[in-house]
Amino acid sequence: MDIFSDLVMGLSVAISPINLLYLLIGAIVGMVVGVIPGFGPSAGLAILLPVTFGMDPIGAIMMLAAIYYGAMYGGTITSILLNTPGESATVASTFDGFPLAKNGRAGPALVMQAAASFVGGTVGVILITILAPMFAQVSRSFGPPEYFLLAMMGMLTLLVMIGANWKLGVISALIGFALGTVGVDLETGQGRFTFGSAELIGGIYFIPIAIGLFGLGELFFAFYSGLHKTGSGSIVKYGAEERFWPTAQDWISTRMTMVRCSILGFVVGVIPGAGATIASLMAYSTERSVSKTPENFGKGEMAGLVAPETANNAASSGAMIPLLTLGIPGSASTAVLLAAFLLWGLRPGPLFMEQNPEFAWGLIASMYLGNMALLAISIFAIPLFVLMIKVPYRVLGPCVVVVCALGTFSVHASFVETYLMFAAGIVGFFMRLYGFSPAALVLALVLGPLAEEALRQTLAISRGSFMIFVERTPSLVIIAVTVALVLLLPLLNRIGKSSASSAEKSGT
Repeated sequence: MDIFSDLVMGLSVAISPINLLYLLIGAIVGMVVGVIPGFGPSAGLAILLPVTFGMDPIGAIMMLAAIYYGAMYGGTITSILLNTPGESATVASTFDGFPLAKNGRAGPALVMQAAASFVGGTVGVILITILAPMFAQVSRSFGPPEYFLLAMMGMLTLLVMIGANWKLGVISALIGFALGTVGVDLETGQGRFTFGSAELIGGIYFIPIAIGLFGLGELFFAFYSGLHKTGSGSIVKYGAEERFWPTAQDWISTRMTMVRCSILGFVVGVIPGAGATIASLMAYSTERSVSKTPENFGKGEMAGLVAPETANNAASSGAMIPLLTLGIPGSASTAVLLAAFLLWGLRPGPLFMEQNPEFAWGLIASMYLGNMALLAISIFAIPLFVLMIKVPYRVLGPCVVVVCALGTFSVHASFVETYLMFAAGIVGFFMRLYGFSPAALVLALVLGPLAEEALRQTLAISRGSFMIFVERTPSLVIIAVTVALVLLLPLLNRIGKSSASSAEKSGT
């Protein structure tokens, strides 16, 4: 009953006209960000974060969250029409989405992916509504030792997911931790690594680094990859088929797929470091294994499209639970969201839902409304997004550079931060080129100062003894969970890669 009353209270916050406007803007922008090949929610969030300054905090976070899960909807449009995933979480959607389009079923495929995304996202939000208060209740006994261990869990699980390039991931994380130490030491009051610059006394701000790494870095890599030379000649004409809407058989054959993959995607999304990409690949592999016609997968099977679409949207919802209740961002996108919370003086964690109920429940309620809006936009605005796909990168690129520069400068009117943004863009390009992890750097930059503060408080409590981490029951539980995740995540990663390779073989 308390959950229902809290949700009603959150809904009353979310349906205010200004918040609904922000939510709608976020949903549309998220779709646009997802449609742009090579970009993703982390890039879109980083670029548009400065725009939220001066807005009401609840409306700002609602808009940013809508961009985050809205990008999952938009990324599949290019997967189906161009065989080009908008971002990594929609890679699995190309396995059967593009064959469906080539078979003259682009319209039904686009409608089914919108419906699957809606079901996955909505089921995910329902589970958030039920489980988030329970997670918060359990974690109320956490103190500085547990916060430090949680921060380390978020970093460690991400590094494990990097897999073969874990050494480069560690280097990327260490760079992020190093950048997080710049500024004034709050305990001693002495400057650290400021090199005499007054601009660096307050530390290296998150926004220019995130905008540079994800915004400019992705753009530079896209130009390096030759996307500015290619047009959209391979686009499938989605309106050429006789029937635009899915058949009754499409709905009947995929109804259980949506149920299974919603739950699977949500569970994987809750695991820090796993994310929507692994959820979508696992869902595709699972659905293929239980199908009566596995030989059709990779050749235009509707369930092969519905499975990853349902899972990646459920996973994006599931990732909100550790973010809201534990303060752990499990991916680069949720790291940007965490930074947005911190910018507004809000620190997600065990007491967040109790101390900021209107904010927390307003955000959860807005996700119900956001998924409804995205369902309508995904279906009825398809022609507009198809036109946008045809905009060449040589036109889009300069616009992104201008937006990044203006967005960074508008935060503090600082030329130094603008220079840092461009430098981060160059660094981000080379990180992508040589296999380093921008996501690990960003997570370390966000979690580093929080982990340092928690570690210092822990050592002050224990008078310098590290035994405090094994003397407290919550700490031991977190350590055990972390060890289990470190052992489990490589298995999940291998399952995802094997399903991807098998799908590619079956499609050839």
